[in-house]
Amino acid sequence: MASGSATSGAAGSKAVVTRFAPSPTGFLHIGGARTALFNWLFARHHGGKYLLRIEDTDRARSTEPAIEAIFDGLTWLGLEGDEAPVFQFARSDRHAQVAAQMLDSGHAYRCYLTSEELAERRQKAQEERRPFRLNSEWRDAAPSTWPADKSYVVRMKAPRDGETTIEDLVQGTVTVQNVEIDDYIILRSDGTPTYMLAVVVDDNDMGVTHVLRGDDHLNNAFRQLLVIHAMNWDVPVYGHVPLIHGADGAKLSKRHGALGVDSYRDDLGILPEALFNYLLRLGWGHGDDEIITRDQAVEWFDMVGVGKAPSRFDLAKVQNLNGHYLREADDDRLAGLVLPRLEGIADANLDLLARAMPVLKVRAKDLNELAEGSAFLFAKRPLAMSEKALGLLSDEARGRLGVICERLSGLTDWTLEELEANLKAMAEELGLGLGKLAQPLRAALTGQTTSPGIFDVLVLLGREESLARIGAQADVPVE
Repeated sequence: MASGSATSGAAGSKAVVTRFAPSPTGFLHIGGARTALFNWLFARHHGGKYLLRIEDTDRARSTEPAIEAIFDGLTWLGLEGDEAPVFQFARSDRHAQVAAQMLDSGHAYRCYLTSEELAERRQKAQEERRPFRLNSEWRDAAPSTWPADKSYVVRMKAPRDGETTIEDLVQGTVTVQNVEIDDYIILRSDGTPTYMLAVVVDDNDMGVTHVLRGDDHLNNAFRQLLVIHAMNWDVPVYGHVPLIHGADGAKLSKRHGALGVDSYRDDLGILPEALFNYLLRLGWGHGDDEIITRDQAVEWFDMVGVGKAPSRFDLAKVQNLNGHYLREADDDRLAGLVLPRLEGIADANLDLLARAMPVLKVRAKDLNELAEGSAFLFAKRPLAMSEKALGLLSDEARGRLGVICERLSGLTDWTLEELEANLKAMAEELGLGLGKLAQPLRAALTGQTTSPGIFDVLVLLGREESLARIGAQADVPVE
């Protein structure tokens, strides 16, 4: 029997068309996002087209919120389709039409076996300790024998000898004995198509040339080829990508960080470019390059770089990569992303937040840490003090804060340079290291023991607020 084939990642003479086809039964998860990314990149690299299809034939589990979440996640990652999305359920009549054509050509058949009859045969195979293989008496039954008052399903007529080979872009040469392929159902008894039929019809009608998806679909490819050959359609090039595992090698689950893409954005504070870069490197590589721009990804990506082994998801690596992109990000953009994470802070504070970003983003790994690090800017007096910060405010330290307050209140030029010069001079006069002044000063200004550089904190808070906070801890009235 003929088979699908592809010997390399090259697009061939036909313009490349890829697709991402999620089922809208939940959020856009990490595995789905990576599949979308690989399809988007492959199409872009080859100057082709990337399409979206929502496989919503499971009406009981498909929901509008899930569809919206998928589109939202794809838009956030910059992976929108090049054309309006196709909704599979709306094409049910077309799927049924193809099933009827295959009935007429003898590639499919009506099967009147009931669920009870099938259950009995499975039970018998189990008792005889042999694999169950459907051998329906309706497979070659003449139409004159079809019951008029009995429901039926439509099954593909799978070959019973020979073998089928697929030249997969990732898995290489894969061969299956045709006897292993079952007479699977393509049309249910209520006339609705199954996934196994709908996906092939849609791929053909959408002009898909390359089917790039998870390797849990590899077995499906051999079954789907039956429809392709029966209809004399072009065989797509297949590329089945290994699934993602957790850092411990086990199947990826929520405990490993298998969250929806929206959770990485909303809950974990990850930037889209960071997740894009991380997913790109999850199973694909380009030498030792770790930081890869979007343009570089389009230039370099091809399926030859996809490994055969399952990749391991590591949330710590996502966060470390995110830290890099935070440091590269525009300060106004970051301020806009951080502000909603600060409860009760008005938009008027955006400018202050943006001015603080250069010193805040140096150590932060995510937007939550940025929000936490910037909270001192908007804290109300009296400041809430952490236990460690209170530990720095001994009587001796409070006395020094009083001296600092008096000295700084005489400054008219509240700049980084002047503040640094005065505090260093004061430390030298007192015979102290600068840290002996900076540590209690930081506690007084922020209520914490960690913050941006102390001079940056003073400048960002401004003269009036800085002196008021220092004075409050030194019991020094400030006019």
